[in-house]
Amino acid sequence: MYETHLRSALISWLRDDPVLAAALNAITEEAPLRTSAPWLGIVASASADWSTKDRTGREVRLALELHMRGDAPDAAAELVSAIEARVQSLPPDQPGFRIVTTQFLRARAEQRASNTRAVLLEYRFRLLEA
Repeated sequence: MYETHLRSALISWLRDDPVLAAALNAITEEAPLRTSAPWLGIVASASADWSTKDRTGREVRLALELHMRGDAPDAAAELVSAIEARVQSLPPDQPGFRIVTTQFLRARAEQRASNTRAVLLEYRFRLLEA
């Protein structure tokens, strides 16, 4: 339950950002079928128990992947900074749960075929029932 609700809340939060909405062709929960780059999607998530004595909780690890075109290694730098800032500002109070911590874990960037780039951003969210 928590993982699904967090994914939905995060996608909505990212879509509501005017900078990201203007810069990206899609912000989706999965890889879009027919959208040209640049786009952002959740590529993976997993959860584990993070309950306390009196409240149910989950630790959710989530990976976002940005797909874009460009020759320069720093082509995605501004956009990645905007995505990171928006993820970190996700309001803690959500319907049914509270985000206790949001932590950046790691990033990976790679050049792919046909002048495309991908940047993977991984986060850990710790949630407790509201």
